[in-house]
Amino acid sequence: MTTTATAPAMAVPPNSSARWALLDGWTLTLRSFAHWRRNPGPVIFSLAFNILLVLMFVYLLGGSMQVPGGGSYRDFLMPGMFTMTMLFGIGLTTMAVTTDVDRGVTDRFRSMPTSASAVLIGRATADMLLSIATLAVMLLAGLAIGWRSHGSVGGFFSAIGLILLLRFALIWVGIYLGLTLEGGEAVAGVQTAEFPVGFLSGVFVATSTMPGWLGTIADWNPLSSTVDAARELFGSPGIASGSWITDHAILMAVIWPLVLLVVFFSLSVNAFRNLSR
Repeated sequence: MTTTATAPAMAVPPNSSARWALLDGWTLTLRSFAHWRRNPGPVIFSLAFNILLVLMFVYLLGGSMQVPGGGSYRDFLMPGMFTMTMLFGIGLTTMAVTTDVDRGVTDRFRSMPTSASAVLIGRATADMLLSIATLAVMLLAGLAIGWRSHGSVGGFFSAIGLILLLRFALIWVGIYLGLTLEGGEAVAGVQTAEFPVGFLSGVFVATSTMPGWLGTIADWNPLSSTVDAARELFGSPGIASGSWITDHAILMAVIWPLVLLVVFFSLSVNAFRNLSR
C-alpha cells in the first residue's frame, strides 16, 4: 500500500495579522528611540522649554495672577501646564512624520512586506511613551516648585489618565498633519498655532476672567475640559463652573479625546493610503 506524505498544515492563529502588525509597529517604535538617542536635541529642548514656561509663569507672572475663589496660582497653573505639554507634542509628531515622508522613508516602508498600519502604530507608540516620560518630568518639576495634589490617590491617577488620553488623541492629529502638510514652513506653522490654541483655553487663566463670548469659546476648547477635570481631580483651586461644559468637565475630558481620536485616526489611515508625495 502506497501512502502519500503530506506536510502538516501550519497552525495560523486567527489574529496573526494583528500580531505581525504589532511586532512591526514595535520595531518601528524602537527605530524612533534610536533616532532620539542619536539626536536628543529636540527632545531636550522641548523639555527645557516646558520647564522654562513653568518658571516664567510662576515666578515672573504668578504674582499678578488672581485665582477665582482664592488659592495658590502654582496649584492652579500646573494642571494646565501638564495639559499644555501634551499639546506641544503635536509639533514634534508632525515634524517626525513629515521628515520621514519628505525623505522617502515612508515610501520605503510602504513598499516592504510590512503591515501598513505598523508605520502609524510605531509612530503613535513611540510618541506616547515619550509623552509619558515628559509628563513624569513635568510632575517632578511641579513638585520642585511647591505644587501638590490635594485630591485622593485615585483622583491623582485619574487626572494623569485623562491628560494622557488627550495626548493619545493629539498624536493622531499630528500624524495626520504630518502626512498632509509639506515643508518645514508648514511644520513651523503648526508649532506656532499651538500657542493661540493653548492660550484660548483655561490653561493659564480662568475662562471666567475673559469677555463672555471669548470665555465661552475657551470653555469649549477640548484642552479646557481636560484642564478643568484635572484641577478637580487634583483638588486644585479655580475649578470652573457655571456652564454645562464646565460642570461636566470630567465627562467631556473623556468625550473630546475620543471624538478627536476617531476622526483623526480615520483621516490618518486614509492619508497614509493615498500618500503620493
